[in-house]
Amino acid sequence: MSTESAIEQGEIPQASAQNLRLLENIEVKLTVEVGGTRITIRDLLKLNEGSVIELDRLAGEHLDILVNGTLLAKGEIVLIGESLGIRFTEIISPEQRLRSI
Repeated sequence: MSTESAIEQGEIPQASAQNLRLLENIEVKLTVEVGGTRITIRDLLKLNEGSVIELDRLAGEHLDILVNGTLLAKGEIVLIGESLGIRFTEIISPEQRLRSI
C-alpha cells in the first residue's frame, strides 16, 4: 500500500501524515552503481575510446541503488521504450542500512 493510500485511509496518525507531506518535495540524489574497480593513474592515462575495464561485478548481478550515498535497494536494468530504467528487486531493511553507515 502506498503512503498516500495509507494516509487517505487513516492508517497513519495525522501528525505523521503531515510530517510525511512536508518531506515529499525534498530532492535527493539517486545513484545506480553497476560496479567498480581500482586502477593506477598510469593505467587511467592509457584509456581511450574502445578501452574495456573489468568491474568487480559478475554479469547478471543486481545493481546497487543508493540515495544520498546510502544503499537503499538492489535492482536490475530494464528497457522502457528507448530509455533505460531500473526495476527495484530488493529493498534493504532499515537495520541493514544502519550497518552500512
